[in-house]
Amino acid sequence: MSERGALRARLDLLAREVAKFGAVGAFGLVVNIAVSNLIWRTTDIPVVRAGLMGTVVAILFNYVGFRYWTYRDRDKSGRTRELTLFLLFSAVGALIETGVLYAATYGFGWNSPVQSNVFKILGIGIATLFRFWSYRTWVFRALPATEAVLNTERFLEPRRPADEVVPGPVGPVGR
Repeated sequence: MSERGALRARLDLLAREVAKFGAVGAFGLVVNIAVSNLIWRTTDIPVVRAGLMGTVVAILFNYVGFRYWTYRDRDKSGRTRELTLFLLFSAVGALIETGVLYAATYGFGWNSPVQSNVFKILGIGIATLFRFWSYRTWVFRALPATEAVLNTERFLEPRRPADEVVPGPVGPVGR
């Protein structure tokens, strides 16, 4: 495979990964906002605490989506390590997200329902950049490079028409 073809293949794989990450994240965003708004509207829990509760529910939802869809082809050998790192990096993302909401609510006094949602979404956006980098780099580790390259090259090989395929041996080899 040429250098240009290899680069193109890597960019295509990255684009698919970003799209899958974004799809899971979009559902997580809906869960996060829905839970936060439900708590804001039905309880007397302060805005930032309710927002953090929505984030925790979304983190649990997202783990399932990332592990079983976005990163299903990644290394699965160390689930305890993976879950520990996922929760650690998710907590850092939650601090980023909640920090933005906290600054808006208590620093600037912007705590109307619309303002709370705007800053909740802004915080999620900033935290998402951190989460994407940390999850793909540390949590859902790629398989060893040689194995990944072999899988990519096999995937990218052109298929031959049926009349060009040379059948292999049938039955035991080495008679």
